[in-house]
Amino acid sequence: MGVTIGQPERHRVIARRQSYHGNTLGALAAGGNVWRRTPFAPLLADTTHISPCFEYRDRAPDETQEVYGQRVANELETEILRLGPETVMAFIAEPVVGATTGAVPAVPGYLRRIREICDRYGVLLILDEVMCGMGRTGYLFACLEDGIAPDMITIAKGLGAGYQPIGALLTSAAIYDAIAAGTGFFQHGHTYMGHALAATAANAVLDEILDRDLLSRVRTQGKKLDAALRAALGQHAHVGDIRGRGLFRGVELVADRETKTPFDPQHGLAARIKKEAFAAGLICYPMSGTVDGQRGDHVLLAPPFIIEDAQIDELVSKLSVAVDLAIAA
Repeated sequence: MGVTIGQPERHRVIARRQSYHGNTLGALAAGGNVWRRTPFAPLLADTTHISPCFEYRDRAPDETQEVYGQRVANELETEILRLGPETVMAFIAEPVVGATTGAVPAVPGYLRRIREICDRYGVLLILDEVMCGMGRTGYLFACLEDGIAPDMITIAKGLGAGYQPIGALLTSAAIYDAIAAGTGFFQHGHTYMGHALAATAANAVLDEILDRDLLSRVRTQGKKLDAALRAALGQHAHVGDIRGRGLFRGVELVADRETKTPFDPQHGLAARIKKEAFAAGLICYPMSGTVDGQRGDHVLLAPPFIIEDAQIDELVSKLSVAVDLAIAA
């Protein structure tokens, strides 16, 4: 993009720690998950990382959500100035972080401030909504709840609803027009780009989501899931945080609620929960490395948009059993 608009010096990308954007070398370089990056470190492009917006772990006791959000958002401006604004191409982030930290949403005002900083310095804002987009949070795009629009947005997973593998990149008209007025050639294709069957499946999925008003259902059922999780696990001795939006929810496990100390990684808690949940008839997404890529455990939940009330109760019951059995093991 920088070359197309006559700014080839813009080559740097800024992302956040504890992020994940894919496993190709470029996407892995943008990601900030330590254990995924380490084996490939010599091959990765020089991407810098700022703090995530992780309220449970990082907000100070004397900070409001808004003050905390502004503080961590302002790290982007500090990093842009450190690198030199003329060299920074883009900032990339997940509006609601998925696998690495477990459905961590941005606090109010955070993404608006990020948008302001990007606009001030001519930096592209790329939002990765591969996990949180396409209705999972109750909005077709998760960032709509934050009241902003990015310059580029990546979507996948929910776009095909499991029926067909598909991913897509959406851009602003300004980016499209710049390419069209320049070379007119998008030199980043892959083998299955424009796959007719995948596109047909995605169109059918979008029709179902919109025609059946599943977005409002996700918001309604999401509130019920959140309430059920809090009723069953909110006071659990080893549940530190319950978070998320819509039907995209995370439960973080801790050894000590007061200090938020995570379990010893040697305990393998996430793997134990996965095994116990599956045995109970529940497929969920437990993950370790929540805190820093090494320590911490959480469970990510992303049930179907059509989940019924009784199934929410079943999900929470089976998860509770799995958590207790895994901790006791």
